[in-house]
Amino acid sequence: MLGAAGVPHAALIRYRGASHSKVIPPVRPAQPSAPGRFRAALAESPPLWWSLLYFFCLLCGYYVLRPVRDAMGASGNVADVFPQWFVSWAAGAGWDLAGLTLQVLFSITFVAMVVLQPLYGALVSRFPRRVFLPAVYLVFIACLLGFHWMFDREWSGRGAAFFVWTAVFNLFAVSVFWSFMADVFDNAQAKLYYGYIGAGGTIGALVGPVLTRVLAERVGVDNLLLISAGFLAACLLCIMKLRPWALRSEQARGEASGEAAMGGSVMAGIRLVLSDPLLRALAMLMFFGVGVGTLLYNEQAAIAKANFIADEARTAYYANIDLAINTLTIITQLLVTRWLLRRYGIAPALLLPGIAIMFGFALLAASPLPMLVAAVQVLTRSSEFSLGKPARETIYTRVDRESRYKAKAVIDTVVYRGGDLSFVWLHKGLAAFGSATVFAAGVGVAGLFLFSAWRVVREQPPAVVGAPTAT
Repeated sequence: MLGAAGVPHAALIRYRGASHSKVIPPVRPAQPSAPGRFRAALAESPPLWWSLLYFFCLLCGYYVLRPVRDAMGASGNVADVFPQWFVSWAAGAGWDLAGLTLQVLFSITFVAMVVLQPLYGALVSRFPRRVFLPAVYLVFIACLLGFHWMFDREWSGRGAAFFVWTAVFNLFAVSVFWSFMADVFDNAQAKLYYGYIGAGGTIGALVGPVLTRVLAERVGVDNLLLISAGFLAACLLCIMKLRPWALRSEQARGEASGEAAMGGSVMAGIRLVLSDPLLRALAMLMFFGVGVGTLLYNEQAAIAKANFIADEARTAYYANIDLAINTLTIITQLLVTRWLLRRYGIAPALLLPGIAIMFGFALLAASPLPMLVAAVQVLTRSSEFSLGKPARETIYTRVDRESRYKAKAVIDTVVYRGGDLSFVWLHKGLAAFGSATVFAAGVGVAGLFLFSAWRVVREQPPAVVGAPTAT
């Protein structure tokens, strides 16, 4: 009689001595270590190599820029952020622009997202994947070259323009990346590989701030932009290498090829989000997830502005926070994410971060200490990157291409920045009553985030059983 592992049960394996019998425990096959599982995954899936490199280069390029962006947002000198005409207009209108820097920047970012979304929808609808994917990254590279020129000449308003552009770049580029991954991998492969792909991105997110810390004062902020452009150029190479694997995966799943233009309305993404229960739940999850992050981000910005006067000091502060977040993220991605998704599905990966964030905000409401704020920030963002994000992205392997590219882009950009805009102004009102009030409200927002995660778990489509894979 065999046990579940295909070996005899211990109770049935005995040898008899002179006066007693002894049970011999079964010999179970040794489980491979985490590095062993990773090497096996790389060996069985060639596209995993290119996906890892792709996400590494994308996030490394972004995290070279992020500390520069955050330092701009936390700057106490509005003349370094906004164009002179806007500073003069705000002063004439009686605005305290120094106290509204983040609120104004987030508002402009949301408007930019709303304006760009139809343009992206038109690009996706009218051109095949081999055209619109490289086009997105080529536009971003061209923008970085333009910002290099602006920073080199200390162009007025470069801080605000760069802050808004970096936010747009991050959301669109990362959203396009994960949409493409859902073309390359099916649902079963996503549960196996997305944790590793996320870890590749996290390594890039670790390397990026290090490059910024080492090179910012040596080569100048303007030349950091050229380094980021080089990483985006490497992303283009990865896209070309992964294209054949996307075609094979689509063929194996019986899907329409991405080599043909998708067609449909440029506004189809918004219509899908409003009409589909799963996409609505994902939009709610994004909105309230952004909410808890934005409340924390603004408290962190206030601390940085009060404690770090120089731009270089604030940049180093944000770089250190990013290093702590990404260290915890990569440990979780390599040791927990793959096992959790394969064994239990998306439910714990979506629900556990919400529970942890509620607990963290409750602690902050009782004792809003600066170091505790930083610790909860690390917990919030690392749980999102290592658990929440991979779990959400596996869902998009089970929806049609229009939902994957158009609706997902709406959720990842417009809904995301809509959450930013809503909660950055909410924070402004709550901050007048003190940090404890901000964090008490955050407990309620975290509760809505947890409820949204539960809705996503309930609405998720069933996995296709027995679908062919393309490794």
